[in-house]
Amino acid sequence: MAKYTKQDIIDIVQDEDVEFIRLQFTDIFGTLKNVAITSSQLEKALDNKCMFDGASIQGFARVEESDMYLRPDYDTLAIFPWRPQQGKVARLICDIYNPDGSPFEGDPRYILKKVTKKAKDLGYTFNVGPECEFFLYHMDDDGQPTTITHEKAGYFDLGPIDLGENARRDMVLTLEDMGFEVEASHHEVAPAQHEIDFKYDEGIVTADNIMTYKLVIRTIAKRHGLFATFMPKPKFGECGSGMHTNMSLSRDGKNIFADPSDKFGLSKEAYYFIGGIMKHIKAITAITNPIVNSYKRLVPGFEAPVHIAWSAKNRSPLIRIPASKGESTRIELRSPDSACNPYLALALCLAAGMEGIEEKIEPMESIDINTYDMSEKELKALNLEELPSNLSKALDEMEKDELLRQVLGDHVFNIYLETKRKEWREYSSQVTKWEIDQFLYKI
Repeated sequence: MAKYTKQDIIDIVQDEDVEFIRLQFTDIFGTLKNVAITSSQLEKALDNKCMFDGASIQGFARVEESDMYLRPDYDTLAIFPWRPQQGKVARLICDIYNPDGSPFEGDPRYILKKVTKKAKDLGYTFNVGPECEFFLYHMDDDGQPTTITHEKAGYFDLGPIDLGENARRDMVLTLEDMGFEVEASHHEVAPAQHEIDFKYDEGIVTADNIMTYKLVIRTIAKRHGLFATFMPKPKFGECGSGMHTNMSLSRDGKNIFADPSDKFGLSKEAYYFIGGIMKHIKAITAITNPIVNSYKRLVPGFEAPVHIAWSAKNRSPLIRIPASKGESTRIELRSPDSACNPYLALALCLAAGMEGIEEKIEPMESIDINTYDMSEKELKALNLEELPSNLSKALDEMEKDELLRQVLGDHVFNIYLETKRKEWREYSSQVTKWEIDQFLYKI
């Protein structure tokens, strides 16, 4: 990431003929927000004098304490390559501050910064590489999204079977124009499902990149007459979309998860990090899998994890150890999906992993056979626990986990629980087409 000063920003905006600057931030529930200013207001924004009404953002503030300030992170300046070349549009990602100059405790970026700082104070740098999957569907005559696709492509298929190939290529080129280092792109398992992987970076940068990535994917899809969705399970009977999250820690530029003398190539710190995540994963699932639909992906038979286990030899457990060794050694958490708030998800993964290191939490033995193919009796013999099967159960786990309350803070912890409990109640009270089809005619 480039390092900019205030004057650098002013010069770039002038030299590149940027007319509008979007000041972006992410709310508690992972939705990207922004306010646009003209270049004439840029210095005011860079001096942290741009204010907004926090009471209008879900979960941010009450009416009587609604004034909040946007503080741009200079290093996040990026010009949108899909906007006009005269009077260009740029963006700056912002932190949220209170009028008294203190960071707003409900700002997800601030929460990740706090955990990252704690790790850095102990000498650790948190590196993350996400694998964000998405679907490309048609839109109807009114421009509204559908779940209709005419393609039947599968894993690693190519054109002309892969009808999304051209859109995906433009997405890659646009991401590269915005400074991403794209490592791979391909068609995924389900029809109309795609994945574009970009290089790992430090936690804060990666969370920023995930939010930018989702914006780019949706924007370029629309230019191709398509709708991009990161909904975890938009279609029954097909694989859902996840956000596998690859993580490692480094110290003084060296990956401390690597140990060539170990049979799996893992250091003690890596094992403890796994142990910490596995200890708290039931509660963390409420954040990494935040909507009722998330749990329809986490079912047997669709390549998503169900059991709390880890392995270096198969892809079915919750945590996988990829084959890459040395500086590329990492752990891959396979349960998250892209509906999550990446700042909160990464903050909790790092905090749980660090607790594992500090308390030397040993994980269970690796499960090196495919749990998808095991009988209930075999699974019971292994004494494997399962991830929560629905949002309500995940929220129950979250509510009793003190680490989550400590990391998220009371403001986010309580608002998140309250809002998601309401979501579950509303979902549970719906009368679905499945119920009508099953019961109306025979009862």
